[in-house]
Amino acid sequence: MAASTAAPYVEFEDVVVAYSDLVSGLRGVSLTVEKGELVFLCGPTGSGKSTLLKCLTREVLHTSGSVRIAGRDLGGLHRREVPLLRRQIGVVPQDFGLLPSKRVWENLGYAMRACGRTKKEVRHWVPEILERVNVLHRADAFPSELSGGEQQRVAIGRALINNPPLLLADEPTGNLDPDHSVEIMELLLQLNLRGTTVMVASHDMPIVERFGKRIVHLDHGQIVADTGADLCETNGSVRAELAAELAKEPQPEPDLA
Repeated sequence: MAASTAAPYVEFEDVVVAYSDLVSGLRGVSLTVEKGELVFLCGPTGSGKSTLLKCLTREVLHTSGSVRIAGRDLGGLHRREVPLLRRQIGVVPQDFGLLPSKRVWENLGYAMRACGRTKKEVRHWVPEILERVNVLHRADAFPSELSGGEQQRVAIGRALINNPPLLLADEPTGNLDPDHSVEIMELLLQLNLRGTTVMVASHDMPIVERFGKRIVHLDHGQIVADTGADLCETNGSVRAELAAELAKEPQPEPDLA
C-alpha cells in the first residue's frame, strides 16, 4: 500500500512573528498537526503559545515563513476573507468572554445570529449544543450564576456553533480549580474523539500529562521539545473509557455549514 501524501491539516513553516526589533512572539517555528489530532502547547508565560494560536485566526499576522490550514496559505488571505476563516475555527478564550447581560442560551443564539443563522436554526441547534457540553440544564441562567467550570463549558459550546473542524483553546483551565480543569480537558478530549482537530495552550502540566496526548513545548518563541502520546500508563484508560462511552451513546454532530 502506498504511503499517504496528504498534507498536514495545520502547518507552520519557519514562522517568525516580530512585534518590534527587540520583541519577538515566534522565532522560526515549524510545526505540523494532522487532521483529527489533539495537541497541547505548553510553556511558561510569554513562550509563544497564544501567539501561535492567534496566527491561525489571523489575529496576528506572521512576519515571515508560512502558516497553512488545510493547505491554504493564511498569509495570502485578503482582509475581507478573514471573517470567513474565523467562522471555520472554534476559539475558546481563557476569560470565557460571555455576555453578562444575556442568559446561557442567548449567548449561543447571539453568536449564531451574528454568523447569519436563522431564528429557526438557533432554536434547533442551541439545545443540541448545550446538551453536548452538559449545560442544557443551565440554559436560562446568567453567566454570573454559573460556576467557573460551567462558564467554560458555555464558552466551548459557543465555539462549536459552526461545527468547526478546528478548535483552539487558550488556557481553558487557567481560571479553574483542579477538578473543573479535569472536566474541561475531558470535554475537549470527547470533542477530539468525534473527529475535531484540537489545539490547547496550557501551562497546567499535571492536567496535560494525565491525557497522554502530544505535547509541544515552547520557550522564548521557539519549540524546544515535541513529545508524543502515551506518556503515562493511566492515559490509555482515560481515552478508552471515553471512547467506550461515546460508542454506546453516540451524539449526532450539528452540520451548520
